[in-house]
Amino acid sequence: MAWAEDMSDSSANRTDVLRASPPMFESKLLDVLSRVHPAVPVLIFAPSVLVLAVWELSSATAAGTVGLAIGGYALWTLFEYWLHRIVFHFEPQDGIGARLHWIIHGVHHDHPNDPLRLVMPPAVSMPLGAIVFGVLYVIFGERYAPGLGAGFFAGYLAYDMIHYYVHHFRPRGPLGRMLRERHMRHHFQDDTRGFGISAPYWDEVFRTSSRTKQSSQ
Repeated sequence: MAWAEDMSDSSANRTDVLRASPPMFESKLLDVLSRVHPAVPVLIFAPSVLVLAVWELSSATAAGTVGLAIGGYALWTLFEYWLHRIVFHFEPQDGIGARLHWIIHGVHHDHPNDPLRLVMPPAVSMPLGAIVFGVLYVIFGERYAPGLGAGFFAGYLAYDMIHYYVHHFRPRGPLGRMLRERHMRHHFQDDTRGFGISAPYWDEVFRTSSRTKQSSQ
């Protein structure tokens, strides 16, 4: 595990480079909006999860609400894995595609320790969240969508907090150390593996685990 703890801290100079990302836009306003304090997702999505849970409880039992929330969380973990693997790591080599990739995810790989670019900006997360809930509502209706949405957005919030945590802290417990090790391997060893940040078991299911590759060598 010491390998994972030292991976991003080989020297003070390298740490500074990994931390200090350049402006993303020429507009100072747009660039400010692209930098987000890690508390922002909590302030936005924690109340949203609570509202959705209360909404579901108004027409369902507590057990039914918990069951739907677990289902919503499971949906989130799959969404997280495939969003990271397919969208974030679709890497055109030039043109507008390359520029969009750098804005969406490339800047994070170039400067993974920038504390203001570790969670999704509200300008992206809120519209995307609204679309997701709209899809859930169309498919599952008012009876089930709030409970599923509560679990889904709780999963998203956990993902954002875990992502920030593994970049800026050195966990002492076995679970935290495992999550940090896997994610540091994704950043500094092989970014074609290790796409599950809060739910790394999907890497085992879909055979993209960095640990599997390491053990087979």
